[in-house]
Amino acid sequence: MTLRPSYGLRQSAQEVGQMMGLWVQARGLSMLLLPLIVTCSSLVAVLVVEDIWQWSELTSFGDLPSPRDFAAAAAVGNRKIVMFGGWDGKKWLSDVYVLDTISLEWMELSVSGTLPHPRCGHSATMVEKRLLVYGGRGGGGPIMGDLWALKGLIEEENEAPGWTQLKLPGQAPSPRCGHTVVSGGHYLLMFGGHGTGGWLSRYDIYYNDCIILDRVSAQWKRLPIGNEPPPARAYHSMTVIGSRYLLIGGFDGKSTYGDPWWLVPQDDPIAKRLTASPPRNIPESRDAASLNDDFQNQFKESQVEKFPFAELQRRLQISVPVSNSRLPIVSELEDKELLEVASRLIGGRISTSDKAIEALREHWKKSDPNLVKLKELGPLLRDYQRLIYRLYLERSASDAEPGIGEKVMHQFYHVRNVSQLHMDDVPKLLAEYKLLPVMSIDK
Repeated sequence: MTLRPSYGLRQSAQEVGQMMGLWVQARGLSMLLLPLIVTCSSLVAVLVVEDIWQWSELTSFGDLPSPRDFAAAAAVGNRKIVMFGGWDGKKWLSDVYVLDTISLEWMELSVSGTLPHPRCGHSATMVEKRLLVYGGRGGGGPIMGDLWALKGLIEEENEAPGWTQLKLPGQAPSPRCGHTVVSGGHYLLMFGGHGTGGWLSRYDIYYNDCIILDRVSAQWKRLPIGNEPPPARAYHSMTVIGSRYLLIGGFDGKSTYGDPWWLVPQDDPIAKRLTASPPRNIPESRDAASLNDDFQNQFKESQVEKFPFAELQRRLQISVPVSNSRLPIVSELEDKELLEVASRLIGGRISTSDKAIEALREHWKKSDPNLVKLKELGPLLRDYQRLIYRLYLERSASDAEPGIGEKVMHQFYHVRNVSQLHMDDVPKLLAEYKLLPVMSIDK
């Protein structure tokens, strides 16, 4: 089997072998936001903080898999999910099921030839047209370190499903279970897991190493780490977000962790701005309030990553509860009230909406607070929040920080609507609006 690379990514295979990773403790991330950041890492911050997410149980049909835990699953394209193995409470499993997420039909995949040993606690990662499975705990309890590839998951390929065991050169990982494997373009990154050591007397080992499967050279490599890694753990989550990896939680045989960590390239802005902290144990037995207090204290002491919502919390010098977050920020041309106020102001003297909005902004920049009409307050508040959000995005893209002596205090950014304003807030709102730079209209 050839592990072919993906194209159009930042790192080449040669760069992968030369790069160094750095661990940075993700201070400042609200514990309430972490699940959404992980689950919805591809969504913009507006969706993360605005939408109300709800669970609903789905009714599926077909070849329903038996109840199990410690199985592993991966997405196949945009429509299907493949699941392999697990533990049903009595025995280890080696069956393969495919779920169509549109029709909700399960299908058991009939695989011929040599099969992997039944297992649980393994990893499963899709690499182009193949499912790669590594490790896990097998029948009778041994922890395994084998790598398998499953073909025949892509209907268009018309391949008969079949397993192939891969034995690759290089610095292979120790046998383990409860580890994570995530795809990073030309390579796969493995972190952590649980293994065993000893000969006459066996004992548990928990790992915090980073191992790369280089898809170009088809060999294992150790990722050099430039600082102290997080405490060793297994059964954690690892999510890739751009060129960064977000690690959360895990278990080390005694304590359950709730600490978030970034693993970033050494030239990443996070690595340049932050100094990684010594590893800290955060056991699950502590309540959520005390955990959140810890993060709030750390939040005040250090800069945070470029999540727009968290960054705005720092820059606005306020704590914004999720339940009181602002409404979605729409473009000027979708803001009907803004267009109506602009149209009334110019009285048909300007033909285009762009020019009308520019004229309205210029009007507000010169207005006396006592002369601002009640009907203007809603569009004014939304335009104020819109300009702040654009300002943040512009600075985030250029990695710019506020200049020396520049005090960033946007106290009305968190206001949901104009009904939450007091009369004495209007002069302050208008004063802050006048200080915002003029931005081009988003089309």
